Amino acid sequence: MASEAAATRRLPRFSRTERLLHWTHASAFFALLATGLILYLPSLSTVIAHRQIVKNVHLYVAAAWALAVIAILVVGDRRRLAADWREIESIDRDDRRWLRGRHAPQGRFNAGQKLNAILTVAFALLFALSGFFLWLGERDHRFILAGTGTVHDLLTLFSVLLLTGHLYLALIHPSTRHALRGMTLGDVDEDWARRHHRKWVDAEQSTTAP
Repeated sequence: MASEAAATRRLPRFSRTERLLHWTHASAFFALLATGLILYLPSLSTVIAHRQIVKNVHLYVAAAWALAVIAILVVGDRRRLAADWREIESIDRDDRRWLRGRHAPQGRFNAGQKLNAILTVAFALLFALSGFFLWLGERDHRFILAGTGTVHDLLTLFSVLLLTGHLYLALIHPSTRHALRGMTLGDVDEDWARRHHRKWVDAEQSTTAP
């Protein structure tokens, strides 16, 4: 009975603020991807004839995404988000070993998750900047910058590739899909966490030990 209880013991992994930020960004990305593909692909543009409506939806979703993210950063648990970013941007020796395919203990975020988060933030900022100049250039040709559309398109391609790997690990791969529980319910099984994020579990237990 004691071993069964230990096997089902759960550790809190992501707070409400962290989960809200993740799902806000994910929802906006899928909406922007759908409307962007309709605008970009001729085959979809002919099926959905109201191009201006789709373009307006794309712009409104982008604006709503930016405002929602800012609101979460201002009103949410900023201390927790700051701690997350400090951990994400610190690539230590164990992370470098993990990236070279060697077994190495990981913290609350493994090295792959750190790189994914860094790229996601970088892509989001570049999407916002290039999208802003595309929007501005349509209204004032003085602000048309050569290559802005290409940058926006390449960001979409790389983001889809990144998303594909992320979805595979979160939904399909048997050893990692349990991580989705942390982003939906906020906690994960201790045994799973110890196998995949041992340094995090050890740190948590050291802070709670009497």
